[in-house]
Amino acid sequence: MATDGKSNLSFVLNKPLDVCFQDKPVPKINSPHDVLVAVNYTGICGSDVHYWLHGAIGHFVVKDPMVLGHESAGTIVAVGDAVKTLSVGDRVALEPGYPCRRCVHCLSGHYNLCPEMRFAATPPYDGTLTGFWTAPVDFCYKLPETVSLQEGALIEPLAVAVHITKQAKIQPGQTVVVMGAGPVGLLCAAVAKAYGASKVVSVDIVPSKLEFAKSFAATHTYLSQRVSPEENARNIIAAADLGEGADAVIDASGAEPSIQAALHVVRQGGHYVQGGMGKDNITFPIMALCIKEVTASGSFRYGSGDYRLAIQLVEQGKVDVKKLVNGVVPFKNAEEAFKKVKEGEVIKILIAGPNENVEGGLDTTVDEKKLKEAKASGDSGCC
Repeated sequence: MATDGKSNLSFVLNKPLDVCFQDKPVPKINSPHDVLVAVNYTGICGSDVHYWLHGAIGHFVVKDPMVLGHESAGTIVAVGDAVKTLSVGDRVALEPGYPCRRCVHCLSGHYNLCPEMRFAATPPYDGTLTGFWTAPVDFCYKLPETVSLQEGALIEPLAVAVHITKQAKIQPGQTVVVMGAGPVGLLCAAVAKAYGASKVVSVDIVPSKLEFAKSFAATHTYLSQRVSPEENARNIIAAADLGEGADAVIDASGAEPSIQAALHVVRQGGHYVQGGMGKDNITFPIMALCIKEVTASGSFRYGSGDYRLAIQLVEQGKVDVKKLVNGVVPFKNAEEAFKKVKEGEVIKILIAGPNENVEGGLDTTVDEKKLKEAKASGDSGCC
């Protein structure tokens, strides 16, 4: 078998800040419609970091050891008897959540809202920082020859950005403001630009993030100030010459001041999308929402067609996800990679699968002072 002599070493979270490596049995194909995938690369998401730090996100609590990771790409090593669309050797991006397929949400095409969703690295389900992974064939997306496996590992966060940006109903020539220049915010800006937005404004509190945003997709940037949300909004509108406001505003930060400013930036009759996750309850400018008759939407993970569009955007060169990758680390350095992400000094780190031959690629030395400061400051919004 293709798995003979291969490791199914897994990166396991036992409790907050307590991780280890465990050899696990290679999973078996239990459905004729499933495939077995050797995981080549996995990115680190904000939700992974949050579980690592706190052991919970909302009501999802890590009660038993759980394998982390869900942003992955890999190579098919075995297929079920009924699989016709993929073959052994195909390189695929993994969509890591599997719905029931029977509830009203699944049947209406909104399977991301399925109450029985089994999502990787969301308790009690294990994630993809492992050697081998089984998945339904229709949640594995074949990568074009021009798209690498490392790019394939970034299809998951790009699909999140595609889903968020779809809610904004962006039309060619419109103006878009994206609050937050983390990975998802940067990708939302890139997708908005690909949709034909004439102005894409990235907003953040970190100058270096805005420097990168300008080189990646943003036409304008704004460094948020310690002033009122209304004043920040006026400054954003003036800096990018947005007239009465932006046609669409996406919050990809989850930060209360950003959300407040966003509702003052959007124009009358515009669209506002909440993509970043933050505190359960905040002070929200409801009068601005009502008086402007803003269409507001939430956005959660991704749905039908989002992965395929994400792959097309990469294949056609409209979103260069490679620019987001600061380095690739061997599997043995997974914990150091998590610490580097939490420090806030990198955009994306990829962790090679346990059977990949990767050495170095990134300085994983951790600045403990920066890490301590980052832990104390809490988590940014994530997908």
